[in-house]
Amino acid sequence: MSEKPLAKNRLPPMLESEWMHQVIDLVELLGYEWAHFRPAQTSKGWRTPVSGPLGKGFPDLVLLRDRDQRFLVIELKSEAGRLTDEQLHVLASFRASNVQALVARPGDLENLAAALS
Repeated sequence: MSEKPLAKNRLPPMLESEWMHQVIDLVELLGYEWAHFRPAQTSKGWRTPVSGPLGKGFPDLVLLRDRDQRFLVIELKSEAGRLTDEQLHVLASFRASNVQALVARPGDLENLAAALS
């Protein structure tokens, strides 16, 4: 069985989980500590235990770096992923509190690395 060749210079779309691992490798290389709250499968499907008005749209990563006292949050999306209204609200709330809040997609890797350096 032969596979259909990919278009020249085109990679298959990166899954958000693959993107997450790539970003985690980057932030660790740059000296950040991080937190990510993973969903767990329950009898009602996948759920992330969370409470409060910021919970439903909370960003994928929370980053801290002691050496320059940086604190920021990042929402990771695939190239085609869309932000929910809840995510937009939470990101705006962080920004209103002077916390850097980024949205990053796989095509943004170089810009993300520069922003985090």
